[in-house]
Amino acid sequence: MPSIKLMFGEVLSEAYGFFFGNLRLFFHLVTVPWIMSVAIRIVGATLAEDSVPVVLVEKVVDVVPSVMFMVGWQRAVLLGPGRVGRAPGLAWSPRESGYLAHLIKVAGITFLLVAAFVLTVGSLDPEQLSRPAPIDPEVARAQAFAAPLSAGLVVSTLLALRVSFGLAATAVDVPFSPRLSWAYSRGNAWTIIAALFLSFFVGALVTAMSMLIVYGVLLGLLGAQQGAAIVSWTVAILVSYAGAGTVATVQAVIFRKLTEWHEGKPLPPIGPASAS
Repeated sequence: MPSIKLMFGEVLSEAYGFFFGNLRLFFHLVTVPWIMSVAIRIVGATLAEDSVPVVLVEKVVDVVPSVMFMVGWQRAVLLGPGRVGRAPGLAWSPRESGYLAHLIKVAGITFLLVAAFVLTVGSLDPEQLSRPAPIDPEVARAQAFAAPLSAGLVVSTLLALRVSFGLAATAVDVPFSPRLSWAYSRGNAWTIIAALFLSFFVGALVTAMSMLIVYGVLLGLLGAQQGAAIVSWTVAILVSYAGAGTVATVQAVIFRKLTEWHEGKPLPPIGPASAS
């Protein structure tokens, strides 16, 4: 396989151009998963809004509608809108199961580290840390545990970003694995990481801003805190799906470029190893 060099600007331009050029398709594909995610958020808030374990369980459950949307969207990017099949969210198929299994291989360790870090940091009392009193042994252990967790989280996140583009292969029924993603991405690792990190960051930033703006406006106009919270969740979840859509598009573009993928043709052999 000839050496392929990804261009950071070219990848983002193609990906964002496709996404914003197909907003009607996005709204069509996201409708059912969006409703499912809003329902999951409301149930989670009803059970225990301030409970960290409940929030983590909520995020795990929310993976189901997210996977349904990601599979449908990446099929639209790589195969065209006419090849998506049924609307995402209406049924679960072996394709979604394979995608979920691939996602666990890519990001499972990262999620576990995030959960462990949140549970550890969440148990620390900032006032206790600032007091010039003897530190509680439990607090000291939590602090000592948080440092290596942070380092591990950074490393696992970088690795997950590098190999995550292979999820697009699973969406179009091409057998793929993180190991193949690693091999095909040699020489382009930092370009892939930068493009996906920027997409994730922009999506998270816009989601947070949209939630705060909508909540503030509705609270000022209506004065109903609960109603404002529900509407702001609804808007923020839709915006977060838009962020996920841009990330999924970037992944699909990277997969297509690195493997020179065309439907019905086998993937080219992996070339000689090169420095990444």
